[in-house]
Amino acid sequence: MNRRNLFSLLAFFSLALPLWAQRPSAASLASKVDSHYNRLHSLETRYTERYRGMGLDRTETGTLLLRKPGRMRWSYDSPAGKIFVLDGKYALSYTPGDPQVDRIPAKQLDDLRSPLRFLLGHTELDKELEGLTLSTVSPQLFNLSGTPKGMQNRVHLITLTVDATGLIHAMRIEEADGATTDFSFTNEHEDVATRDQDFTFTPPAGVTIVDGAKPI
Repeated sequence: MNRRNLFSLLAFFSLALPLWAQRPSAASLASKVDSHYNRLHSLETRYTERYRGMGLDRTETGTLLLRKPGRMRWSYDSPAGKIFVLDGKYALSYTPGDPQVDRIPAKQLDDLRSPLRFLLGHTELDKELEGLTLSTVSPQLFNLSGTPKGMQNRVHLITLTVDATGLIHAMRIEEADGATTDFSFTNEHEDVATRDQDFTFTPPAGVTIVDGAKPI
């Protein structure tokens, strides 16, 4: 090896080693995510949701509102008026034009949006995601991946894209049938003011509530 190549190699390692030393472990980064969100009482963020599977490729957008304990509201602006609410006891979902609101007890909920209901207050990713692994996306972003307990028959893998502070930027859900759902989150606001009525839903006139149906 000539001197020029040697210097180039040494320069590479001098840059790479500090970056490698700063790379967190899966457990330590998961703990940062836990700490970041467990201290919050509420959270509001914009989202884009893309579903691909069953011959479909569908993108929807809206605003997600979370409140501890276990409340969440997905307000869709595309399609306009679509709603998914978890009031702590029931999950209700409705799309304008449908003749009914689907309602299911929260304890029976296995909807793909449900992992986020536990985000505030008692998150323990290292326990909730089996086989937790970490990979590097960029110098600023990392992927935490694992299989959610209790959803193994339906979900093959959940991947959270987070930064070094524990902030979640995206989530990918890979289902056992090969379908994928990607969520990206922007414009996050922490500990926003909320009202109880933010997590309730009154059906339009003539629309009935049907129990037992799974949310859409």
